[in-house]
Amino acid sequence: MRKLYPKSKVETTGFMARYYDTLLDIATFGKYLPFIKQVISIANIRADDRILDMGAGTGRNACLFANYLTGKGELMGVDISKDMIARFEKRCADFPNVKIINRRIDQTLPYKNDFSKVFISFVLHGFPQNARKVIIENAFQTLKQNGEFLILDYNEFSLPDIPLYLRIAFKFMECPYAFDFIEKDWKKILADVGFSNFEEHFFFRQFVRLLKAVKPVGPAP
Repeated sequence: MRKLYPKSKVETTGFMARYYDTLLDIATFGKYLPFIKQVISIANIRADDRILDMGAGTGRNACLFANYLTGKGELMGVDISKDMIARFEKRCADFPNVKIINRRIDQTLPYKNDFSKVFISFVLHGFPQNARKVIIENAFQTLKQNGEFLILDYNEFSLPDIPLYLRIAFKFMECPYAFDFIEKDWKKILADVGFSNFEEHFFFRQFVRLLKAVKPVGPAP
């Protein structure tokens, strides 16, 4: 897979893709799984939800979502890495209502008004701003009216204002695109696309946020 954004760390292949979950668990000292379970528990998943998982990766999150769905519910993952997709399909094999397609989320998606929820987890920050806007517009188009866009990612903060050890860790771990992501007003950006009714949940000393935005009834502005 050719990386469209060489500076990004969200386009994952090879060794990183095959051992992504293990590496993530090591990097978070085993905190990721209980954390993502907590996030999903407050995401208000309904049994008949149709969920689009953007940048679905290895399927760990998708399988956790699937535990809340009945036969009427469905989750569709989208990812560009064939290595990640192989892991996803193996992990989610026991969930017939969970599927994945090989497609870029920063290009037009083949859905319109199809999903009650769109979820994106620690992916949006890894794109340049022009691509982020396309991803947000895709989320808006794919959602039904009153559908919810759930963004799990870094909260807004000023890097120079945080403790030195966190500053060093952020600079070491993150790609260049993340540095402007944390400075933007994401509620305003989402509102400009047409989203409203924002709800926030904060984690890890408010450095991480689950931001929920709703596609209102009626035409986009």
